[in-house]
Amino acid sequence: MKKLILFTLFISIGVFAFAQNNVVCHSNISSTRQFAMLASSSKFRMAHLNPLPVKFQSSIGQSITYKTSDGKESTAYMLKAKKSTNNYILVVHEWWGLNDYVKRKSEKIYNDLGNVNIIDVDLYDGKVATTSQEAGKYMQAVVEDRAKAIINGAIAYAGPNAHIATIGWCFGGGWSLQTTLLAGKKAVACVMYYGMPEQDLGKLKTLNADVLGNFANKDQWINPKVVAKFNDDMKAAGKKLYLHQYDADHGFANPSNPAYNSDATKDAYANTIAFLKSHLK
Repeated sequence: MKKLILFTLFISIGVFAFAQNNVVCHSNISSTRQFAMLASSSKFRMAHLNPLPVKFQSSIGQSITYKTSDGKESTAYMLKAKKSTNNYILVVHEWWGLNDYVKRKSEKIYNDLGNVNIIDVDLYDGKVATTSQEAGKYMQAVVEDRAKAIINGAIAYAGPNAHIATIGWCFGGGWSLQTTLLAGKKAVACVMYYGMPEQDLGKLKTLNADVLGNFANKDQWINPKVVAKFNDDMKAAGKKLYLHQYDADHGFANPSNPAYNSDATKDAYANTIAFLKSHLK
């Protein structure tokens, strides 16, 4: 009986230690990786209907190629300002990839803001998903070092005197914040739509720009608890977060999403344009 009790105790301690170790491991996972891991959930994938086919042909947008800090190259989509300016917006796509929907959205922002350069970075290196299964696969396959090299390459392409604002949705929402962190003193504004916030207070303290966050109260993943912590962390870091929360669900700003909310989309977009105008001077 003694041996059985000791054996049971030994197993219990082992299980407890394993659980503790898992907690420690997960606490070290980056915020962008945590979001990418959501693609393993069928519930998350099912919350994103396959995107409606969008065919967009621009007369002003063009493909560009630039060197990346890992010794490779990356392609991006650029809308060049009509007059010379150091104002840039780096756009990070949703989990679908850099598709025509993102390009059309970027051109709308371009037209509504006026004289600004816009670069749509491609963190999927040319891959574009047409199904949620593909999107999940591509999002999980993103290697953070490569993604950062692509972003740093775009920052370098903008030039040493660039004033950089960022914007992204979903997967791109989290990477919009990461892009702002990477831009350092060149950063002037960050817009993130229902993306995973940075959870490292030390990193948030290095932010050089205000952040506008458009979040959804019905979001099961970037939920109000996650947003509240982000708000508290930004305050603790001494940084400004303009927080907008809507009675909507994750992906509310994309017409292809079953959770599309027209009223929330219009309000969030109006706030976004006003915010970018006030910071890109």
